[in-house]
Amino acid sequence: MYTYATHFLPPLEPPAPTLPSLVIFAHTASYILLKTPLHLELWISLEIMTLQPRCEDVETAEGVALTVTGVAQVKIMTEKELLAVACEQFLGKNVQDIKNVVLQTLEGHLRSILGTLTVEQIYQDRDQFAKLVREVAAPDVGRMGIEILSFTIKDVYDKVDYLSSLGKTQTAVVQRDADIGVAEAERDAGIREAECKKEMLDVKFMADTKIADSKRAFELQKSAFSEEVNIKTAEAQLAYELQGAREQQKIRQEEIEIEVVQRKKQIAVEAQEILRTDKELIATVRRPAEAEAHRIQQIAEGEKVKQVLLAQAEAEKIRKIGEAEAAVIEAMGKAEAERMKLKAEAYQKYGDAAKMALVLEALPQIAAKISAPLTKVDEIVVLSGDNSKVTSEVNRLLAELPASVHALTGVDLSKIPLIKNATGAQV
Repeated sequence: MYTYATHFLPPLEPPAPTLPSLVIFAHTASYILLKTPLHLELWISLEIMTLQPRCEDVETAEGVALTVTGVAQVKIMTEKELLAVACEQFLGKNVQDIKNVVLQTLEGHLRSILGTLTVEQIYQDRDQFAKLVREVAAPDVGRMGIEILSFTIKDVYDKVDYLSSLGKTQTAVVQRDADIGVAEAERDAGIREAECKKEMLDVKFMADTKIADSKRAFELQKSAFSEEVNIKTAEAQLAYELQGAREQQKIRQEEIEIEVVQRKKQIAVEAQEILRTDKELIATVRRPAEAEAHRIQQIAEGEKVKQVLLAQAEAEKIRKIGEAEAAVIEAMGKAEAERMKLKAEAYQKYGDAAKMALVLEALPQIAAKISAPLTKVDEIVVLSGDNSKVTSEVNRLLAELPASVHALTGVDLSKIPLIKNATGAQV
């Protein structure tokens, strides 16, 4: 911030030039640069200046000495006429000189105003006090081209504790008023609370009475409704059961009608089925049976003719076979007779030897006939305590064989030397 001239004036300064004789060379928000007729460049600041006026031990209207401090914001006015006034007063002076001039003016007005007010007015209403200072000092500083932007009271105090006592008294008064107010409030609150309780009890009593009446009326109405509901329910139940019975009867009647219709349809179907069965029997049984009977009759007649022809053929065949067999038998008989005749002649010629040959020829057949029953026996057990008895039993049977043959045929096998020796050795 520039607050001085760029060139110092000579020791013998001429009077300060007026604005018409100056030329504004440069103008900003912070300063104005002016040129004099002598081509000197001079600065004047346009910045806000802060002042702190202080008045110590100034007696008030009640004679109480107070010390008051404040804060003021001032600046040079920029209007052309007021700027000319400021230039006349402060051109060539620095900012501090300007502050001192304005500060002394403010402090003088502050002292004069303090002498007209009481301590209570100053202390309790500082805003009004500051406003009064601004209103009184503004015309004087304005005539110097200075504008008061703001002024506030910073502090107020005294050296005899008057303000402290005043504060205590005021505090006591306030406390008393507060206590009285609290007591009155508590009293009013108690009264109001009692009234509210009474109103609440009255309302509660009335509400309880209404509730009891309503409850009693509700119970009576509920009982009446319940009775009516029960009657209606019974009637509805009875009507429902009757309607259900009617519906069941109607359903049963319809079922019977349906059964009758179904039975009629079934009878008609069965009749149709009988007709169809008869026709089917006629078509599938009777007519085929008649055809089959006719066919069988034709077959029987054919078979009869066939059997007759077969019988005739068989009779002819039997006759032919009989004739052939008779011829064969006759031939065989003649051959057998011839054989027997020759055998008899041989037997007569050879005597016992021939008989023996016949017996020996027949022995295998005899043995086969005798042993035939034994073919059905699975196992033969010979009970004997001695192994030699088996051999003796076999020998005994062989020894008895000639006697058995002699008894059966009359031929004495013992006369044959080989058999005689065998049986004799066994005996």
